[in-house]
Amino acid sequence: MTESAKPTATYRLQLTPDFGFGDAAALAGYLAELGVSHLYLSPILQAVPSSLHGYDVTDHTRVRAEFGGVEALRGLAAAGLPLVVDIVPNHMTVPVPESGNARLWDVLKHGPEAASARWFDIDWSGGGGKVAMPVLGGDTDVESEVVADGDVLRYYDHEFPVRPGGDGRLEEQYYRLVQWREPPGYRRFFDVSSLIGLRVEDPEVFDATHEVILSLVAEGVISGLRVDHPDGLADPRGYLAGLRERAPVWTVAEKILIDGERLPGDWACDGTTGYDALNVVTRLFVDPAAARPLIDTFVRRTAYPADYETIRYEAKKQVLAQFFTGEVERLTRDVPELRDAMVELLAAMPVYRAYTVPGEEPPAETVRLLRAAAADAAKHADPAAVDAAVDLVLSGPAETVTRFQQTCGPVMAKGVEDTALYRWYPLACLNEVGGEPDRFGVSPAEFHAYCAGMAPYTMTTLSTHDTKRSEDVRARLAVLSELHEEWAESVARWSEQVSFDPKLDYFAWQNLMAVWPISVERFGDYLYKAAREAKTSISWISPDAAYEKGVRDFAARAIDACGPSVAAFTERVDRYAQVNSLGQKLVQLMMPGIPDVYQGSETTDFSLVDPDNRRPVDFAYRRSLLGAARSDGWDAAKLLVTTSALRLRARLGHDQPYVPIGTGEDGAGRDHAIAFARGEDAVVVATRLPVGLRRRGGWGPATLTLPPGRWRDVLAGARHTGRIPFAHLLGRYPVALLERD
Repeated sequence: MTESAKPTATYRLQLTPDFGFGDAAALAGYLAELGVSHLYLSPILQAVPSSLHGYDVTDHTRVRAEFGGVEALRGLAAAGLPLVVDIVPNHMTVPVPESGNARLWDVLKHGPEAASARWFDIDWSGGGGKVAMPVLGGDTDVESEVVADGDVLRYYDHEFPVRPGGDGRLEEQYYRLVQWREPPGYRRFFDVSSLIGLRVEDPEVFDATHEVILSLVAEGVISGLRVDHPDGLADPRGYLAGLRERAPVWTVAEKILIDGERLPGDWACDGTTGYDALNVVTRLFVDPAAARPLIDTFVRRTAYPADYETIRYEAKKQVLAQFFTGEVERLTRDVPELRDAMVELLAAMPVYRAYTVPGEEPPAETVRLLRAAAADAAKHADPAAVDAAVDLVLSGPAETVTRFQQTCGPVMAKGVEDTALYRWYPLACLNEVGGEPDRFGVSPAEFHAYCAGMAPYTMTTLSTHDTKRSEDVRARLAVLSELHEEWAESVARWSEQVSFDPKLDYFAWQNLMAVWPISVERFGDYLYKAAREAKTSISWISPDAAYEKGVRDFAARAIDACGPSVAAFTERVDRYAQVNSLGQKLVQLMMPGIPDVYQGSETTDFSLVDPDNRRPVDFAYRRSLLGAARSDGWDAAKLLVTTSALRLRARLGHDQPYVPIGTGEDGAGRDHAIAFARGEDAVVVATRLPVGLRRRGGWGPATLTLPPGRWRDVLAGARHTGRIPFAHLLGRYPVALLERD
């Protein structure tokens, strides 16, 4: 893979049945003018026809018909931008009707001896030779609701094949129908039983599931790959090595790294999809001095504990008990006496994977991490049993080592991302995928140290199709770290007017302010999802019609009664949020790595978690703004920063060293600026903590010493050399992007 084949920047598009390859091709000129080098697409293989995301693949042999098929994909590739494609090796969908997945249908019909049996990670031994299918919705007699229709059994919209030679009785089949809340007889994606785990560690399965993608890589239609959820795989290292051998293109993996964690050096990919960079950049614009007062306000308003670790532990234990009993049973089938110890070890694991490979000496860091987790687990289970569980996880049978690895990720994702982060939220911009909500802020020195250790071709991002909040929502929320007293007073006033559930209300006020303006319907949908994720009053498996109505009523009353006051507070916040927005954008686009721009985020975007962040984008507006001779406002400024940085990255090329630039040993520069150079030809300067900067009266006499030479600010047009006052350098915009003149 040559240097020129790597992107300088990517632009992510979410394809849908209403926005396919032809629509994407029509944007190629705009995106090239924006400055990106590659177009980055959501999954392209055949999925459920109505799917809006594409991760529910049904057929690996076809490019998705709803997008236009393979010829339309070739047309998109010919439109001028090389393509990076999202691939899904971990799972396929269990569609309704089930006949929509031919490979699964074959297994359900012919059982363990089916030609496709090796495709799926099915627990045949745990189900007495039958795979449990959790589809039943009621407590009535199943036999009376299953209807025989030739060689098919129907249960409402579900379809199941009749075993060859059988007479159609349910008990004779290779599957058994169980209640929808019960665990399935197969590994799944997280707790989603409609997504069945694949065994891509099997060469035959790898070949069959990747044939189309690999042929398109060989043809030159696909120039890069994004690998979805590698933590679910039995052997991600081996998988990535095989993929790199067959597809030697730029490849990033959706590996979620926790604070301080780094991608294993022996994974054959160029880096992650950028959540680690996202969280570090977000913290750079958060004032760490606000940690105590924000936590105090949060505790006072919600009655949650001040200790995040307590919430995290409780949430992980809850999801283990509610959703992962099947996974734990399979993991401990040969050692049932260690079940409690293994549960506590899973609850104590701080990362998504421990990187233990069966038959190999575990890395020292893995041993350290597991021993530390064992110390925590031993507080809740027999210490000797915990030690025995750790020994099994480190050097036990291959099945145990692998299953533990594959269970860590789902427990982290559902226990932390989709539970704890909806319960513990003193400052919600910190509650992101891979984030630590009790880690308030990083200093410029810490940011520089992080960048020094980055892989040169890893992806960086600020918004994705899976982020809990878009980058500009987080930019507004970061301001609260500097206006915490005013914020607490405003929330108190709003709560006096409208209240519902203390564990949800404070969450609601943060998000209402940060996405304002928002419709009642959008806000109600978001709070409904948030309440279900928090699992304190309702959940996806435990609905409550009265509570759900209360959520939606609260959303309507909050907007109606407090909307003008919320709008006024947001207007004040936006004076500073714009500074954060432009600063984090410029930093992300110019720091080490390959920057990605999520669809629409070249201008302001105030979106919440999916599906809110997958709404259609007004590209006509963005085209007009890009072509305008002169325009003002936040959108125009953000678009200017984005295009200027992307075009400069393209001019600079790859492998430009990251060089920190000092901003002063004291005073405004030290506290309120971040600066660095990329090689010898570019300098980046951004304002941080703008409220504090205003309170101290501005930049004052603080100066920045530029590297030797003459420099042109590609944003403001001014030319600079030597030592320059911050007040002059950042007089027009709160950021500066300098190119050697």
